[in-house]
Amino acid sequence: MAGEKLDTVAIVEEKDDSPKIKNLSDFWTFLKKELKPRGNIATPFNLISLPIMILGYIFIVYRLAAGLGKPITNLNQDFPWGLWIGFDVVTGVAFAGGAYVLCFVVYILRAEKYHAIIRATVLNGFLAYLFYAGAIVLDIGRWWNIYNPMIGNSFGVNAVMFLVAWHFFLYMLAELVEFSPTIAEWLGMKRLRKILGSLTLGAVVFGICLSTLHQSGLAALMIMAKNKIHPLWYTEFIPILYFVSSIFAGLSMVIFEGSISHKVFGDQIDEAHHKHYDDILVGLARICSVAMFGYFFLKIILLVHEHAVPYLNSPMGYWFLLEIIGFVLVPCFMFAHGAQQRNTSTIKFAAVITMIGIIINRLNYTFIAYNWYVPLSQKYWPAPMELIITASIILTEIWAFRWIVNRMPVLKEPPAWARKLH
Repeated sequence: MAGEKLDTVAIVEEKDDSPKIKNLSDFWTFLKKELKPRGNIATPFNLISLPIMILGYIFIVYRLAAGLGKPITNLNQDFPWGLWIGFDVVTGVAFAGGAYVLCFVVYILRAEKYHAIIRATVLNGFLAYLFYAGAIVLDIGRWWNIYNPMIGNSFGVNAVMFLVAWHFFLYMLAELVEFSPTIAEWLGMKRLRKILGSLTLGAVVFGICLSTLHQSGLAALMIMAKNKIHPLWYTEFIPILYFVSSIFAGLSMVIFEGSISHKVFGDQIDEAHHKHYDDILVGLARICSVAMFGYFFLKIILLVHEHAVPYLNSPMGYWFLLEIIGFVLVPCFMFAHGAQQRNTSTIKFAAVITMIGIIINRLNYTFIAYNWYVPLSQKYWPAPMELIITASIILTEIWAFRWIVNRMPVLKEPPAWARKLH
């Protein structure tokens, strides 16, 4: 009887439900099946987001045909960096920083307790770069010349945009390679899964190097605007500040997105992952608190170093203090307290405050503290079409994330044959 039970268990463990794709016809049949909606499509989120997305797509076509002028945007010669650069790109890249931080922690430091969320984090980072690269296309006046920074327009290989463009492109490829084993498991391609799995560590190392470069590379654009950015924000060390802030910005997004995913996709997550999720949040909170304290300390040192203290007693100075105290120091202590008391509600609230602070910080560099001496009536304010297009990009990214998670082993356990390859 014991032998029969063991044989039964062995049969169950060897059961393979992976798709059998042997040719292109099998692939298209499988893909058409996967493209079909799952569950109720008339949810409140779908009913609200779909009209916004459709309207946004219409405005995108109009923008590509009509250019960057009104009524599409309120950009002008004084404020060339608007919402699409300030929020979609510069802020979005900071929020995507969780991918390189967690990859470093999991694959280099071998902190295995975070492995359960690594695939979702890498997917979120890859989609962020993919969609925010689209936002760059929208912000370029002659969008059909988007390839120029890649090749070095007029051989301008010393230009910051040449570096940023290549960092963006190569990092997207690195994240795609990191996520590719999940795609191979979804398609049931065992041999390809083994090959792609062997490339993961190399892609992680390459991706981490690229991340440190392009997080600070975007900040190099701000250095070029020395006479336009307020002295409280301008410093030659902006690249270092951008890199350090991307650590806690990215992990705050991981906490925020992961907490939502645990509720929305809770049926896909195994019991062990559910039990250890609080430990993951506590660990992430500790990293955030240390990084934020270091960032705050750097800001104070630079405040003195740049002789910017006299500017504190002004409207822009009060705004600066609100940013570094209300949205850096306060959530820093909240993260530390939440980690010490294992209070996940405090940790999640701190993550939201931190994300708001990052948005404010990046928008300060692109149009709030940019040309700060211009009267308020002449300042840049995002046009309604800019807001709708930005909302449509974010919602499309959420739809893509949801579609992938519902079909690929992102949060759920990989198939049995794939687990044997680890």
